[in-house]
Amino acid sequence: MTSQQIIDLLAPPSTKDANQDTVLFLNSKFHSLEDLDGLETLLQDAERRDNELASQFSSSETELKALIKESKGSAQSHFETAQELSLQRHLLADELEELYQKLLPSFDDEQVSSSLLKDIEILHRNLTELEDIKGYVQIIEHGLQLSDVATQEIRSLPPSSTITIASIAKFQNLQAFASKVSSACSSVSDAAGKQTLNVVVFLNKLVERTWSNIKKVVSERLLTAAEQLHWPMPVDYVTARQNERATFERAFISLLELQKLGDQVNAIPAESLTERSGLYPLEVLVQPVALRFKYHFEGTRQTNRPDKPEWYFTHVLNIAHDHRAFMEAIVQRLISSAGFDDINAWREFTRLLLPLLSRKLNQSIPALLPHPSLFAHTIYQALSFDSSLVEEGFELTGTCAKDADEKWPGISDVILGRDDWFGAWLEGERAFTEGQYHEIISSSDAWKITDDDPENQSGNLELKSTNSARRIKDLVEQVTDRYSPLPSFVHRTRFLLFVQLPILENYRDRISSSLDAFETLSSALVRAVPGALSVTLGVKDDTSVNVDTRRLTTGVEGVQRLCKALVSCRFVEAAMEGWGEEMFFVELWNAISDQSDLRAMIQDKLASPVSIAEVTQSTVFKDQVEKYQQMGRRAEDIIVQQVCVEVEAGLKLHLSAISSPEYAPGDDIAVSQTLLAPIALLSTHLSYLKETLPQHIVTVLYRRIASRLSEHILQRQILYRGAVTLEQGKGILAECELWIETCHMGLGGALGGGRNRVEVPWLKLLQAARLIASEGESRDRISDATSGATSQDDWEATITDLVGICELSREEVGRILRRQQL
Repeated sequence: MTSQQIIDLLAPPSTKDANQDTVLFLNSKFHSLEDLDGLETLLQDAERRDNELASQFSSSETELKALIKESKGSAQSHFETAQELSLQRHLLADELEELYQKLLPSFDDEQVSSSLLKDIEILHRNLTELEDIKGYVQIIEHGLQLSDVATQEIRSLPPSSTITIASIAKFQNLQAFASKVSSACSSVSDAAGKQTLNVVVFLNKLVERTWSNIKKVVSERLLTAAEQLHWPMPVDYVTARQNERATFERAFISLLELQKLGDQVNAIPAESLTERSGLYPLEVLVQPVALRFKYHFEGTRQTNRPDKPEWYFTHVLNIAHDHRAFMEAIVQRLISSAGFDDINAWREFTRLLLPLLSRKLNQSIPALLPHPSLFAHTIYQALSFDSSLVEEGFELTGTCAKDADEKWPGISDVILGRDDWFGAWLEGERAFTEGQYHEIISSSDAWKITDDDPENQSGNLELKSTNSARRIKDLVEQVTDRYSPLPSFVHRTRFLLFVQLPILENYRDRISSSLDAFETLSSALVRAVPGALSVTLGVKDDTSVNVDTRRLTTGVEGVQRLCKALVSCRFVEAAMEGWGEEMFFVELWNAISDQSDLRAMIQDKLASPVSIAEVTQSTVFKDQVEKYQQMGRRAEDIIVQQVCVEVEAGLKLHLSAISSPEYAPGDDIAVSQTLLAPIALLSTHLSYLKETLPQHIVTVLYRRIASRLSEHILQRQILYRGAVTLEQGKGILAECELWIETCHMGLGGALGGGRNRVEVPWLKLLQAARLIASEGESRDRISDATSGATSQDDWEATITDLVGICELSREEVGRILRRQQL
């Protein structure tokens, strides 16, 4: 019997099922009321059946308990048996694992006892490693033996023998062996990627070192022969003994023959050549020079000074110069005779001297970076060295250099070719120039106007300037002198953008700020509130020093400040126009127009797109010139505004007086007292402008000032005034003549052309005054011609004939005539 069956039997009876069965039973037995008669009988049967079932239930319950007890005993017996079997299984598994481990070799656990399999595997591995090491050592040993044999083969040759291909047969054997090993040993892969076996790298280096040893053997003969000629001192080859010259030439030719053989068998791969590689005999001759250079400039001697780079540059220049005659007369002949016709002996010798300077610069520059002045001095000396060497005729053409067809970048490229070093130099120059700029601007006489330019650097005989403008010009030219030797247009452009142009921009901003301050101090608000911007220096509560700012912006003193800004602006503007036409800046601008990277650099600095057409039609300083021109026009506008406003303010009282009904002009000689002040003020301003500014600027300012004043007087005194009597008209004419005379006297002939040129801006006013003062037949003819049907040409001829001027329109003449009170 299963456990489920036992559970089902122990479950209590279902009342629902019993009720359902009872209902079904009653429904089946009692179909009608008559069937109830048998209910009693049926009840008795049910009681009997219940008694029987109770007896059966008691019996089955007893049997169930016995059965449960029996099942529990059986289950406990089976459980104990299962535990014993599980324990036996684990014991068997442990025994199997132990036996398995005993069969396997263990190389890490020292406590495990040795086994035959383990010992065999260890011995096999050791044997394999020893065989690999043996083969590796045999390869190296054989390579070294071939190297020694190859060197000894050259060493055993007599000095008088010629070096042929048979003389380097052992070296070729070494090359072949190295090539064979390299082919057999394929590249290996590891975590870092593809790599060449070290044995292959060693053999390749061994081949190069062997060839160097062969060169050294042959070179010793040349060094010995050169010492007999007192090398590295200047060689007097003519006075040398015949055997010494013969020995030298033979050793020299032997090295050239060795080089030809080396090129033939590719002894040194092209990628292994350095800047020190060249003609073998010239390499040898440079060695004693290098030793002397190192002795003097790389040790602790007094000649090795960081502040004297010109010493080692001059030393190399002198060596190249002193040995030039020997190279061109003797060495060149030997080189050409050996088949190196395309090699220039002096240029090749000079090129092999340059690594001495490269090494020296690479060693010394890091220590000079914290000292901008010494660093800059070293760069200037390097540029000077390059220039001197090029003037001597040095170039890479005719040498063994890899880039012999290209232009020599110069020894300065060792410094300038590194962006961090060039950036450090550029920053040092920028800081120094900025300090010079602030010193110029802060000097006490910075804004003093001066015309003492004996050299006429601006190219304009009459252009004056302030001290600051002249010094700024000199400072910019000094910067040009410092970076003009730079060979790269990229470096030149960076100097222009980050050192030179900021000076001009800062100076322009300084002048612009002074004009802003002037306009602020002279604004309508300040005039309306006197002393609003005055400076107060309080010492105590009842003590202060007040500076009236109106005095700084009025009268001649105010115009003087504006003239300082104007002449400074115009002077620098003229200087930039001259610089833009200089060959140096023309070449720089052409390079900018041709190279897109330089154009992009310019556009980034200007913060605006620049087309190729604009670049080609412009100059380096065009943008700055335009900005200075705008600022100059602004200064002129303020000067005109300042002078006219002051004169017009002085005229207010006079115009008010003559507009009064009680006003009556005096005799022809007397001048109204109210007119004297504005007349005198205008004369003072014009005199100052004439003494301070160049003639062309004075001319422009005078015409603008006179035109505005003339228009102002014409409008206030004639056109927009009530009726004018003849006497008043004559007074107006007299005043107009006085204005013109005042201008003529104030300018003192600065315009040239006499009074007629002074009258030009006043012609409309003068014509109006003559019309308002006309009388009699003359006035009648003017009136008839103006109001009649006369043609325009005839009218202009009549006006010119009667008045002498015809600047006003016909309508304006009619309006003026109507103002005259008859």
